Amino acid sequence: MKSFKSPGRHGYAVEISPFLASTIACASSQYYGIAGCGTLFVLEQREADVSLVRSFDWNDGLFDVTWSENNEHVLVTGGGDGSLQIWDTANPQGPLQVLKGHTQEVYSVDWSQTRGEHLVVSGSWDHTAKVWDPERCQLVNSLQGHEGVIYSTIWSPHIPACFASASGDGTLRVWDVKAGSCRLAVPAHKAEILSCDWCKYDQNILVTGAVDCSLRVWDLRNVRHPVAQMMGHSYAIRRVKFCPFYKTVLASCSYDFTVRFWDYSKNQPLLETLEHHSEFVCGLDFNLHIPNQVVDCSWDETVKVFTPSCLAAL
Repeated sequence: MKSFKSPGRHGYAVEISPFLASTIACASSQYYGIAGCGTLFVLEQREADVSLVRSFDWNDGLFDVTWSENNEHVLVTGGGDGSLQIWDTANPQGPLQVLKGHTQEVYSVDWSQTRGEHLVVSGSWDHTAKVWDPERCQLVNSLQGHEGVIYSTIWSPHIPACFASASGDGTLRVWDVKAGSCRLAVPAHKAEILSCDWCKYDQNILVTGAVDCSLRVWDLRNVRHPVAQMMGHSYAIRRVKFCPFYKTVLASCSYDFTVRFWDYSKNQPLLETLEHHSEFVCGLDFNLHIPNQVVDCSWDETVKVFTPSCLAAL
C-alpha cells in the first residue's frame, strides 16, 4: 500500500486522471471543512510511494474534485463558498476561472463522460443542481426539486445530458438537462443519501449509500424495490463507486473508518473490509488504467493507493 500525507488537510474527495494512470487529484479542507481554507493536491504514484506534483490553495474548504474528460491538465473543484474552481495543472498561479451561482457549499462536481458533451454538474447545500459549460464558463441550467442538501451529482456514462443526484431528503433523482426537468424521483432511503453512482455496464442500474449504513442497488425500470441491499457498515456511507471492470462489483467508504468491497449478485455480497484509516473515509475511486487498483482519502490526512485482495482474486 502506498500513502501520501497531507498535514493539516483533511481529505474529502479523490479521483484518478482519466488520461494518466499515475496521476491523482485530492480535494481537501482545513479543520475538517468546518472553517479555514482548502487545498487541491495533484499527486503522482510511483513504484514505491505517492509524491506531490503541485498543490493549489483556495480560500474556503474544497469538498469534491473531477478531472476534465477532454484536457489532461484541467480539473474542477467544488468549494465551501458556493463556487466551482477550474484549475490547470500547468498553471501554478491559481484557478483559470471561478464559476459562481450557488448560494451555499458545493459538495459535488462531475464532468460529463458521454462523447462530444463537455458539461460539469454541481450539487449544493442550497438544494439545487447546476449544469455548467466549463469552456465558456457559463451556467447552462439550474435544476430544482430536491427538498434537502444535494450531496452527490453523477453523470450517466451512457445517456447524454442525463445525471443522477442524491440528497438529504432521502431521494435519488434522475434529471434530463435538455428538458430541464426531473425524469424520476426514487424514495431510496428513509435517511440522508450521501452518495450515488451509475453502473458502467448497464444504463438502468445505480447504487445509493446513505446515513442508514445501507447500500441499495436500483433498476430504473422498476424502482418499487431495490435490486439488492447491502448492510455491514456501522456508520454513514460517505461514497459509493461501481467498479469499471466487473458489472456487479462496487466499493463503499464510510464514517466507520472502513472501505468495503461488494458483489451485489452474491448471496453474501461483502467481499472484503479494509480498515487502514484512523478517521472518516470520504474519498474513493477506481483506477481505469490499472485493473483493481483503488485510491481513497480520509480525514486522517492521508491518501492511500492499494489493490484489495478480493479484486486481485477475481
